[in-house]
Amino acid sequence: MKKRKSLLFMLLFASFLVLAACGNGGSEGDGGADGEGPVTLTLYNEDGEEKSFDDPVAQKITEETGVILDIQYPVGGSDESVPLMIASGDYPDLIFAKGDIGMLIDAGGVIQLDDLIEERGENLQAMYGDQLDRLRNSINDPAIYQVGTFGVQDVPLTTSGTFQLQLEVLRELGYPEISTLAEFEEAIETYYEMYPEINGEPTIPLTLQGSDWRWLITVGDRATAAAGHPGNGQWFIDSDTGETTYKFLLPEYREYFEWLNGLNAKGLLDPESFTHTQDTYISKISSGRVLGLADEDWNIGDARNALIQADMEERTYAPLPVTLSENEQHQALKDYGFAGGWGIAISSTTEHTDLAFDFLDWMASEEAQILLNWGLEGEHYEIVDGERVLHEEVRVGLNTDANYGRDTGVGYYVYPFPQWGTGAVDSNGQSITVNTREQVIEDHLEPEQEALDAYGMDLWIDWFPQTEELSISEHGRAANFSIPSGSNIQIILQRADDITEQRITQAILADPADFDTLWEAMLDELDAAGVEQLNEEMTQLTQDVLELWGGDVQ
Repeated sequence: MKKRKSLLFMLLFASFLVLAACGNGGSEGDGGADGEGPVTLTLYNEDGEEKSFDDPVAQKITEETGVILDIQYPVGGSDESVPLMIASGDYPDLIFAKGDIGMLIDAGGVIQLDDLIEERGENLQAMYGDQLDRLRNSINDPAIYQVGTFGVQDVPLTTSGTFQLQLEVLRELGYPEISTLAEFEEAIETYYEMYPEINGEPTIPLTLQGSDWRWLITVGDRATAAAGHPGNGQWFIDSDTGETTYKFLLPEYREYFEWLNGLNAKGLLDPESFTHTQDTYISKISSGRVLGLADEDWNIGDARNALIQADMEERTYAPLPVTLSENEQHQALKDYGFAGGWGIAISSTTEHTDLAFDFLDWMASEEAQILLNWGLEGEHYEIVDGERVLHEEVRVGLNTDANYGRDTGVGYYVYPFPQWGTGAVDSNGQSITVNTREQVIEDHLEPEQEALDAYGMDLWIDWFPQTEELSISEHGRAANFSIPSGSNIQIILQRADDITEQRITQAILADPADFDTLWEAMLDELDAAGVEQLNEEMTQLTQDVLELWGGDVQ
């Protein structure tokens, strides 16, 4: 888990925020789109990074809106930024706080947007349509405080899968069918025995990144996918009743982690999986010697690009629909609808409420969505036979250079702003995003295309259970629920997560003979921590969301 900052640093940082606010006031001048000059709006982005707002797309945004964004971000991965804002009583103009929005609402740090959306939010109304209710905060406070973050009309064309396996492993083994943990294990074990070294270094059959917050991604969430459960964060939800359970209590998760324990005992799991840094993790993958991963594409993008640049395209990875057995149905392509939950809010201290809202509304317009996704006509794409076509260097850059979007702005500002989604089309019937089926196929690397041809598939998603085979989620994703600040859910969940991260890690690395004893001890700790109360209150919250969104709780 992220380490909390010292009290001294917190006080110093709070003072800095106050001084910065006094010196800047969140703006430069009183201009804007209809004024004499651009206005600088400060934006806190929980997922942001240090970057100036001066790339070609940013300059066009300023030209159209009269807004320059001064993007602030959590320095050093600090999770104290929002509490420090509240302590100082002064806020950036715009705030993307992810799951911390509840604290800001309770502190009066952000404003309700309902009236603004109704009076001047034409683009937002058109974007969200009948899913506008999914922006609402809670059944007790059904106001809208934030917009954006997730696509409203998303259609998956790519997926990271449960596990990923090197294309070279698939080729060497004759492109076998791999859909279960046993088949995945057989593949990495067989190749490992054939090639104990790659490029002069020891081969690593499987590595995880379990030393920081990514434990939730490469350890916890992979168990969810292997169990054939939808991606609801730490929860399993009965889709008929809304009954919600802390997922690590379920026997399917025990089975998955016992499998990892056996993998470790056989020497197939990287012994540094729970101690190495993210940089070391990426370096290992970039070397080409890691056969299998349990991760998402967004976390290994740098490694993938490094492999391509080192002429090791065959060492990049194929996503696999791996589950515990053939009895589970992988949920990667499940339709969650608009996820809601997270978004960008307008602070209660901004001097530019209308401008900030008009900016967010413009970002939801067709003009803005094309700009954010495609860049500038003539510079990043051309109109050919009435359709947008990316310049070749742009297409290659987006597919192989991790910094391309950051440097040019192409695709960079889609998240966390309002977005139409990968399935949306403009008024001419063209895809709003560059991720069309044809574009994804064109972007395939040569060894990737060879593998797909061998399996008789056009896209990797063809390997997975299709969206129409899976039920539609009426509650979105529980991971994005707005958890009330200071609630029993928040407090007990933190306790439970601390227990499971520590105890499951111990169980994975233990002698197999000790696994059952360690697992039972963890369950006892969770019971003592109040997990039953956690389940009850989370069930009520899920049912409230279903009611708020118009779902049917039986």
